[in-house]
Amino acid sequence: MEQNRQYYDKIAAGRRISDQRKRLGISRQRMAEYIGKAEKYYADIERGYCGMSLETMIGIAGTLGLTLDYIAFGEEEEHELPKETKSIMFYLDNCSEKRRKKAVELLQVYLSE
Repeated sequence: MEQNRQYYDKIAAGRRISDQRKRLGISRQRMAEYIGKAEKYYADIERGYCGMSLETMIGIAGTLGLTLDYIAFGEEEEHELPKETKSIMFYLDNCSEKRRKKAVELLQVYLSE
């Protein structure tokens, strides 16, 4: 029986994380704060110098709107949201309730035209 084996490449995983962080316009320092880790440790993850615990990977995935499969293996699910949608969700998730409501109202007005 043939098995499809996947290997975790720290450098490739770090690159995927870094690319998404940059797409969202988040600094390394801010990202480290979001996941509760030291900035140097987070930078080392992005550079592929070190691996990360499952808890850290889950925190990064949740913050950046990525799946664990995508971070670890570069595989995206077919039903995954487009990157632009993830970006919007990230910004809405990280603002006050008042700003979120206003942003949703503006988006609804814009898209209903």
